[in-house]
Amino acid sequence: MNERLIFSNACLSEGIKSLSKNDAVLNEAFKLGSPMQLRLRDPGFSNLVSVIVSQQISVAAADSILKKMGNEMISSEELITVSTDEKLKEFGLSRQKIKYVRALAAAKINYQDLESLESNKVIEILTNVLGIGRWTAEIYLMFSLGRANIFPAGDLALQEAYRILYKLPERPNEKKMRDLAARWSPWMSVAARGLWSYYSHMKRREGIR
Repeated sequence: MNERLIFSNACLSEGIKSLSKNDAVLNEAFKLGSPMQLRLRDPGFSNLVSVIVSQQISVAAADSILKKMGNEMISSEELITVSTDEKLKEFGLSRQKIKYVRALAAAKINYQDLESLESNKVIEILTNVLGIGRWTAEIYLMFSLGRANIFPAGDLALQEAYRILYKLPERPNEKKMRDLAARWSPWMSVAARGLWSYYSHMKRREGIR
């Protein structure tokens, strides 16, 4: 694996400096958004369980489910496998997400091996698991493996942030967003962080009005 990694706040600063030189509009997003945090998470099964649980629900709802499950359950393929559907429902998991976490447990992924693989290969392996789409795989690459050149183009907040920031008449779809983000290589992950931060800034500002 020969890809740039983000493993410190100094890496983030390097990426911001590089991007700001070539994109004055994105530089404004960096200035307006909250200070970006590294937010790296330990790679492995528990992290992907957390991402699956968090899909399409609020942060508060996801945190509540994960708290009820507990670290032992979240980090154990065996416990997920042997638990009944009724038990998993008690934690707040939907029928669909029960299928997803079971599929992940059954996949027996070698998470240590993922760290040495190219990002495209990691995406291929992860998206072969029921319930893991490209967005989930890209979030894992960014926040668990620290890859610097990943952009989750299917993320609606990123699309909307781009629309507002660049004053577009409509939100770019995933394909268009992926094409637009390519110019930020090799720091696409930093650009994504900047847009998320800018989006949060805009949502807070709307709340004040």
